Parts: sequence; C-alpha cells; structure tokens
Amino acid sequence: MNVAILGLGFMGTTHAQAWRNVPGARLAAVMSSDERKLTGDLSSISGNLGNSGEQLDFTNVAKHRTIESVLADPGVDAVDICLPTDSHAPVAIAALRAGKHVLVEKPMALDMAGAEEVIREAESSGRILMAGQVLRFIPAYSLLSDRLKQSGPVRFAYFRRRCAAPAWSKWLSDASRSGGGVFDLLIHDVDYCVSQWGLPTTVKASGYSEPSVGIDLIHAELTYPGMGPVIVTGGWHHPKSYPFSMEFTVTAAAATFEWPFGAPDLKEFRADGEVTVHELPKADAFALELEYFTGCVRDNRQPDFCPPRQSAQAVGLMRLILQARETGETLPCAI
Repeated sequence: MNVAILGLGFMGTTHAQAWRNVPGARLAAVMSSDERKLTGDLSSISGNLGNSGEQLDFTNVAKHRTIESVLADPGVDAVDICLPTDSHAPVAIAALRAGKHVLVEKPMALDMAGAEEVIREAESSGRILMAGQVLRFIPAYSLLSDRLKQSGPVRFAYFRRRCAAPAWSKWLSDASRSGGGVFDLLIHDVDYCVSQWGLPTTVKASGYSEPSVGIDLIHAELTYPGMGPVIVTGGWHHPKSYPFSMEFTVTAAAATFEWPFGAPDLKEFRADGEVTVHELPKADAFALELEYFTGCVRDNRQPDFCPPRQSAQAVGLMRLILQARETGETLPCAI
C-alpha cells in the first residue's frame, strides 16, 4: 500500500516515523506548505509525548504542496490526514471521493454531524475509513480491555490525561479549528469509554476554561446502567512547562487495575488480596495503529477494532460533555 501523509506537524512527523516500521506499507508521498519539511528536515518539530523531529530520508518520496495534487496522484492508495482538526472532515470526504483509503487523525471531525458525513462518504465510495484513536493500541489500555472481560461489572473507573497548553502548534489554541484543549486531549479517553461500554445514559461536568492563559480543564462523570461512575478528567495546565501524563484506575467486581504513564506494567489488585503484575510489551502504539489500518486496506475490510461509528460517537459525546461543563446540568445522552 502506498500512503501519503497530509501535514508534517507534530502528528504527521510522528506518523512518518512510525510508517517506517509497518510491513506492507510504503510512505510514497508527503504534503506540506513548508519547503524545509518537504526535504525531510523535521528537526524543528516537538510535541507533548517527549519525542521530537529528525531528518528523514524523503529521497524516494513524492513531495506535494497542495491537497489537490496528492488526491490526483495515481501512485497514492491511501492518505494519512494529519492536518488541523477543522480540515479533517472536508479533506477526508475529498479523499474518499478521489478513490483513496483514509486514515484520519483524531478527532474525526469537529462535531458529530461532520463525522457522520465522512462515514456516509466512506460507505458510498466503498473505501476503508479509520480514525486514529491510538489509545486503543497502547498496550496498557488494550490489556485493560482484555482483563475487564473476565473481571465482572465495573464499580468505578477513572481516566486522567493532562499536559501543558501546546506551544508547538498555534492552531490548537484556536477552538474554532481544534475544538479546544479538552476536546482535543480527552477525546482519547472518551473514545476508550465508548469502546468499552458504549454511550452513557447521562453526563455531568465541571471545570474551568481560560484559553488565553492556557487553562482548559474538566472533570466529567459518565453514568452507565448497572455500573459505577466513570470519571474522565484533565486538560491543559498553563503553557509549555507542565508535563504530559495519563493514567487510569478501574475497579471491577474481581479486581482493581491501575496504570500510570510510563509504568512498564499493569497492576491488578485482586479481590482475594493478591497482586498480579502484568508486564507490558514494548511497542510503538502508532505503528500498531498504522499496521492495523494497512491490514484493513489489504483485506478490504472495514475496521472493527476501531470502527468509524464509535469515533463519531466519541466526538458527539465530547461535545455533550463540554455542554454539561458550560451549563452545570446533568444532561441525557441522546446521541
């Protein structure tokens, strides 16, 4: 499969690094308006995961300056959309209409209506569509999914994700383009909740938002029938210096599971008082995500591990959570 990356910012660079380790796929083209980046010099790129850019070999990679030229390139089978969020839906639709398979970075769109329009176009075109909800591929979270299948009803779940307001991409601070800090960051955890338990019956939230000084925080509670509360919390804590972290604690009937960012293992505190330490494989979650998408294209099957419908639901649920923060009300989830 020949793939083109659209956008060579932080996430485009992260994907370019990961595509090198995906069997059955070749980075055939890149698109950027930055001539320096098109040479493969991505050394100026930084982000919140501790990785940074480097000099990549783009010698045999086609260089495009516009989206239209990529979509007209017959040597491109699939596009990897790593553009600002407000471009995700329209560019994905254009790519599907051009006959390309589409991997679009999270969130799929700024709102659920936009995400559903992308899904309809994928269904009409018969091409493969997937949103890059990489959290599903991180070993700690995928192992948690497996263990929860054997652990009985969930009594309490807590997912936290936080970082500094981004200094590496100014568009992220523009809510009209990114959806805002909470929307862009916690879509990961909300999508994971949708993958595990579907849509909640109600949501409520509190928090504080002052984007001009780099603060955008939320504490949300999702209510599911037959379960304890599911908490999703975090956001931006001032610019630049605050470190990125994520973590979870999930208590089920048979055990409590806990993992903090960077830990080499998932701890399972069992109801019998024993502790099981699950060593986590050392894996690049982005490469796993891209490899899964490549397999879907190769086998001509729509993704069932990371289905677009759930990615759209996550967008709708995030919007509802932000509405609950604004109104202070407990809102029914009628998505």
